[in-house]
Parts: sequence; structure tokens; C-alpha cells
Amino acid sequence: MCGIVGFTGNRQAAPVLLDGLSKLEYRGYDSAGIAVRDGDRETEIIKEKGKLKVLADR
Repeated sequence: MCGIVGFTGNRQAAPVLLDGLSKLEYRGYDSAGIAVRDGDRETEIIKEKGKLKVLADR
């Protein structure tokens, strides 16, 4: 099972994505990741095993 959260806009994306993922966490996921891009910069991908807190702390 997987859950996907997306966001596009002018605000910082990571907090919005982490909030959305937190609403899915009760489903028992054992890993999480986000990918964010700022304008023309390269996409930054961050993945962690374990609870969402491990990803958020990074």
C-alpha cells in the first residue's frame, strides 16, 4: 500500500507534504520520502525508513 501527497505553490513545500503524510501514517507505513524542487534547481529527494518523525527530523 502507498499514499501520495502532492503540492504546488509559493509556500515551503516540505511542511505541507509532511503534514499530508502524517494524515496517512496511521495506515502502518514503514518508510516515507519527499521530493521537492525550487525553481530551476535540481529535485531534492529525501527518503527514510521508519516512522515519519525520522523523515521530519532530517
